[in-house]
Amino acid sequence: MNTSNILNVLLAVALVILSVKIAFFTSNHADVETDTSAAVINNIMTRTSIRAYQDKPVEEEKIQQLLQAGMAAPSAKNKQPWSFVVVKKKEILQQLADALPFAKMASQASAVIVTCGDLTKTLEGEAAAFWIQDVSAASENILLAAHGLGLGAVWTGVYPGADRMKSVSDILNLPDHIIPLNVIPIGYPAESPAPKNKWKEENVHYDGWNAGEAGKSEAKATAPATAKESQWKKFNPMEQWQANPFTLFSKDWMLLAVGKKGDMNAMTIGWGGLGTLWGEDRPVVTVYVEKRRYTHSFMEKNEYFTVTAFPEQYRDALKYLGTHSGRDGDKIKAANLHVEYTQLGNPIFTEGKLVLECKKVYGAPFNPEGFGDVARKVYSDRPLHSVYIGEVVNAWIK
Repeated sequence: MNTSNILNVLLAVALVILSVKIAFFTSNHADVETDTSAAVINNIMTRTSIRAYQDKPVEEEKIQQLLQAGMAAPSAKNKQPWSFVVVKKKEILQQLADALPFAKMASQASAVIVTCGDLTKTLEGEAAAFWIQDVSAASENILLAAHGLGLGAVWTGVYPGADRMKSVSDILNLPDHIIPLNVIPIGYPAESPAPKNKWKEENVHYDGWNAGEAGKSEAKATAPATAKESQWKKFNPMEQWQANPFTLFSKDWMLLAVGKKGDMNAMTIGWGGLGTLWGEDRPVVTVYVEKRRYTHSFMEKNEYFTVTAFPEQYRDALKYLGTHSGRDGDKIKAANLHVEYTQLGNPIFTEGKLVLECKKVYGAPFNPEGFGDVARKVYSDRPLHSVYIGEVVNAWIK
């Protein structure tokens, strides 16, 4: 082979390698974009106000990340009319807690961030009031960043309450041109309240205040599945539910679904329980998933799951889902069922009659020892189940 041919071969190999690398990067970049988008939306939808904290200091590195997130907020003409006061000293935290009626938790926090407007950095004239919007945007960034870092935080208002503003200014020796907007206690959470579904279709208008029927149709088409009033009705399972909990799993069967759009699975479950945990106002669902089931890995890696009950005419579809694995293909499509997604991004089924959306609060391998001979016989030739307890955060019925 002459030199020219060798060079041509080497060039061809190089082009193939380059093409593979480009394809690999493009594919993985798309996956990263998808994962990032889901993570961002999930962080927004699951953030809650945390008012109880562990006796554990928040690392300085994380405090700096919160401040950087705050300063990344948009502001009118990029004036950035904000200042932040970080308080860690216990005596000052206690003073703030004593002075502010809605910031009593500040005394137990690892730190607070007081977000302030700097009147020397505002726009002129009536536009000066834009500092309120700008500092509010910075405050929301701090709250979202705290949730993303595994911290808990809560917005407690100061401005425009004259007494509160004066108290904070006196405690922190703020100059006259620095106006405290709010006090944000920060700490590692000692509570785990369920996120609230705040979607209300009536708060949305298209192309003006009165959109007409066309606008309403568009609103319904783009609303989350859980907001489709024509199909699902949200209800309080502690007060408005007359179902028999002893037959819901064994007679009606339930379909357990877990995962996010593009990466989910579902399985029929005949075991389960309904009740309360840690207080009469915390309804929970208990489900059991055998370790060899495909759904088990989804339960391990996801924070939420749903259980859906179906009318009797879907009995055959549920039997199919109970006897086929998602590893082998799209069994949901084969069963002619249709998946919708809640505002939190969790799968439910269009054909269902009842849905309970649950936040996982416990998961562990099942220990049969306490059950004696009955459980030992059940597991004599099969793997153990894992037990999962989920707090009901949303409930819908048709």
